[in-house]
Amino acid sequence: MAGKTGTRETWPANKRGLARLAAVQALYQMEISGQTLADTILEFQMYRLGKEIDGEQYREADEDWFRDLLQGMVAKQREIDPRIHTALQQDWPLKRIDSILRAVLRVGVYELMRGKEVPARVIISEYVEVAKAFFSEDEPKVVNGVLDRIGREIRPGEFNEKPTE
Repeated sequence: MAGKTGTRETWPANKRGLARLAAVQALYQMEISGQTLADTILEFQMYRLGKEIDGEQYREADEDWFRDLLQGMVAKQREIDPRIHTALQQDWPLKRIDSILRAVLRVGVYELMRGKEVPARVIISEYVEVAKAFFSEDEPKVVNGVLDRIGREIRPGEFNEKPTE
């Protein structure tokens, strides 16, 4: 999967970008398997982040950022899901979209809510790239649209400013 070194699938992100990707993968795994948050974090830290899997070396991710994203998203999920649901088109409720896409949106919205350490536009761009690791069709555009809509609600001041050239 994404994050391998020495292949065409190398994830070109920095350690935080890799943590974002891993958080999406972990959230997806939790949803599909029913695994607990604590067990998932432990598994990723011990066996995935920066480790060799099936002969492929995975790049090192920021473990603290990974843990914060995953724990924070789980803690705030009751606030995050309605935001996403409202931002989606009426005929596509959150429960109906692909589980990986749902994970990308959930972690992305959490990071937008988390604070202003990372600018909203950077967060949106990062999660569009995460979506591209899994999808080649319209899903990255959905991520861009939904996160942009929610980012403007959560951090309106950042979108009212003109970008520097």
